[in-house]
Amino acid sequence: MNLTPTLQDCELLDAQDPLRGLRNQFDLPPGVIYLDGNSLGVLPKTAPARVAHAVTHEWGTDLIKSWNTAGWFTLPQRVGDKIARVIGAQPGEVIAADSTSINLFKVLAAALHIAKADHPHKTKIVSERSNFPTDLYIAEALCKERGYTLQLVEADEIAAALQADVAVLMLTHVNYRTGAMHNMQTVTAQAHAQGILTVWDLAHSAGAVPVDLNGSGADFAVGCGYKYLNGGPGAPAFVWVHPQHTDRFWQPLAGWWGHAAPFAFTPDYQPAQGITRYQCGTQPILSLTAIDCGLDAFLAAEALGGMAALRQKSLALTGLFMQLVRTRLHGHGFGIATPVEEALRGSQVSLTRAEGAYAIVQALIARGVIGDFRAGDGGQHADILRFGFTPLYIGYADVWQAAEHLCQVMESGEWQDARFAQKNAVT
Repeated sequence: MNLTPTLQDCELLDAQDPLRGLRNQFDLPPGVIYLDGNSLGVLPKTAPARVAHAVTHEWGTDLIKSWNTAGWFTLPQRVGDKIARVIGAQPGEVIAADSTSINLFKVLAAALHIAKADHPHKTKIVSERSNFPTDLYIAEALCKERGYTLQLVEADEIAAALQADVAVLMLTHVNYRTGAMHNMQTVTAQAHAQGILTVWDLAHSAGAVPVDLNGSGADFAVGCGYKYLNGGPGAPAFVWVHPQHTDRFWQPLAGWWGHAAPFAFTPDYQPAQGITRYQCGTQPILSLTAIDCGLDAFLAAEALGGMAALRQKSLALTGLFMQLVRTRLHGHGFGIATPVEEALRGSQVSLTRAEGAYAIVQALIARGVIGDFRAGDGGQHADILRFGFTPLYIGYADVWQAAEHLCQVMESGEWQDARFAQKNAVT
């Protein structure tokens, strides 16, 4: 390929792409280059009819019978088993339920319970300073409640922070701002060497990069259903617990769906065996139905090489975009926050710019190139223009066209139009 790839180069790559047919499983709006699947995945084509059937027939006609006849009651386990196939877990180890924040509360509380039983002298939770804020908020609240200290460090300080007084290391596998990815196996081994349990948030890696929870020896994991898994806005999240920990404790939200016999209606709580105890109350059946459709694309991808093939394409797409930014947008003030080294990045590219990052993203959106903006802190962490490259439905020509639009936005100065500086509630 040329030093600066052309549109024709990229169209040839699309024609040769063995995964190109997966795009047909999604309903992509015409004229839109969607580079925000790391925030909200696109609509699977099967979802509208499948959810409509659940509404009109399963709910509308069969009513309460559908808990049995349509399998509503076991849907969290069945969806969980599909998720297990893309995160290196076994059937029966994952449950789809609740939100990422609620699930993180469950597993972090459980991890602290185990740590206290095994190592009562440990008093700290360590996390990355740039971790996703909800993770830090949940950890902060638990620390205040249980008398622990939350220690926040930069990514390159994590290994040194794993000291004898640390109970739990809580990390997001792929950083939501920069797309930088931790080596799960290496970091987990470093933590375990100090008797530290690990809690991993897979929100920006499940369905985007290969994950091997069992192979990495991780202890707990949670993740999001509405990003790369294409489950729709507010889709249920998921929980995984290493089998050695699952039955050691009650999770703190001991609701009736996590009971060993929920329809016995006993006044005392008896936790179910295995991951089922991580449910709390009645689960959202219509949302579970939608994410079930989103996960089918990964089952189709298994015949084409599965997550390994998706990862190879993801790296090619992100590498192409970074190359185009370096060669075509040189002199426009952009930096690249995402690691160039393939082993260290997820499936997004984050650009930095000292001025106008939000307005530039808005100008691109007006052109049909949808990314998003994440604000910096005025110090070490700069404003981010964030672009997600979902290999299920993004092609090489999409990447080239996105870079071309970015060039035009900068060269024309249209991002300086006052309307693009007006902040929306959601950025």
